[in-house]
Amino acid sequence: MQQSNTPEIPPGCPAHGNTQLFGNDFGSDPERHYDHLRSLGPSAPVDIAPGVEVELVTGYDEALYFLQNPAWFVRDARRWNALNEGRVPEDSPALPMMGYRPNALFSDGAAHARLRRAVTDSLATIDEMRFVRQTQQSADYLISRFGSTARGQADLMADYAQPLPLLVFSDLFGCPPEIGDRVIVGISGIFDGTAGADEVLAGALTELIALKHRQPGEDLTTQLMRHSAQLTDEEVLHQLVTLLSGGTAPLSAAIGTSAALYLSEEWRSGLPVEDAVVQTLWDYAPIANYAGHYPTHDVELAGRTLRAGDPILISFAAANTDPKLKRHREQLSKAHLAFGAGPHACPAKDPAFQMTVTAVEALLNRLPDVEMRVPFDDLPWIPAPWSRCLVTLPVKFTPRSAPSDAAAPAGPAGDRTERSSAQPQRAVAAATRSAAPAAPQRKGGLFSNFVSWIKGE
Repeated sequence: MQQSNTPEIPPGCPAHGNTQLFGNDFGSDPERHYDHLRSLGPSAPVDIAPGVEVELVTGYDEALYFLQNPAWFVRDARRWNALNEGRVPEDSPALPMMGYRPNALFSDGAAHARLRRAVTDSLATIDEMRFVRQTQQSADYLISRFGSTARGQADLMADYAQPLPLLVFSDLFGCPPEIGDRVIVGISGIFDGTAGADEVLAGALTELIALKHRQPGEDLTTQLMRHSAQLTDEEVLHQLVTLLSGGTAPLSAAIGTSAALYLSEEWRSGLPVEDAVVQTLWDYAPIANYAGHYPTHDVELAGRTLRAGDPILISFAAANTDPKLKRHREQLSKAHLAFGAGPHACPAKDPAFQMTVTAVEALLNRLPDVEMRVPFDDLPWIPAPWSRCLVTLPVKFTPRSAPSDAAAPAGPAGDRTERSSAQPQRAVAAATRSAAPAAPQRKGGLFSNFVSWIKGE
């Protein structure tokens, strides 16, 4: 982990206002900021973006309490006092992440139950073996693009971890190539703060929904549209946005960090890939700070008054690394909060864990001598509050002599090397960058080229 340029100034020093959970100082050393916040109590005010103040919960027990009490702490962002009073900048990067959408994430009570049931029932139709094959095919395609380069070097974030979930999800939602390309541009742009990205994504998903009305298929989009909850087209669109945003950037972060941990010098040889994924979920929660809650009445917490309608965010990253848990971590192996808790817990934790393990194993199988070119502690993290995600992951390897062998999709079980796990896949993962791979593209976008590759074109 890189050291801050100004270690002598504690984040949140009274002379410098609230702790800022954005910018290079935060990105260079998030743990230093969380340590400082813990010294202020189980929660403290922070700036999540310029001019946007929230209460951040850093204590594990307190985070669990907020997550498990939806009657007192609701998720509907239309209660946000500062937003309603015009105190949030109109162009704030916090708005696409915290602003209200008619989806399960921002709903409560009966409305939440109806929308969540549509999502969970649709996710339950995913065929596990097909999902693994989709992940392996996507991994093979991406490795075929950078694995045969003469220099034998790549950035696993840009070339692998970031595009892989986007390929899988475009296929899972039944996107034709031209719509899949625009979905990838839109969702990538939202997390990168690109102007107009929200409109690009909404336009692509609107076209996708119209297409599925005419030509339904065996995909998640069609499942949502056919569900007995009878979602409107607008509701389908916003559930798709939630699934895409919750299932792409966090998975990219989980894949990248898990691979880096497994390849690091500190990792004990012989441990399975699953262990690296679990450690990532505990120590480097992919969704770092999120889950906006709004108290329905004023609440006292450790001497602080949390006002009704003022936003409270959960720091999954800080709660998971709460020093109070250290002595009990082995007994709490599956009690991390990386997937949340309570009625709004991630409904796709099993597929997310499975994709992360499969992606890391595929990398180790295809490039068995891959090594990091930078020590784990020196890898840079993105300077944004929402996700704990590596900026780059430089690696080196022996170039593949026959790149065409990636064209044959791997079977469900895949080949296992000594470096990959021989244990069954289990459950766990899943916040903030998505980027197109660095390798030159042919005509069309990332998903179009992937579909052409699958067809052997």
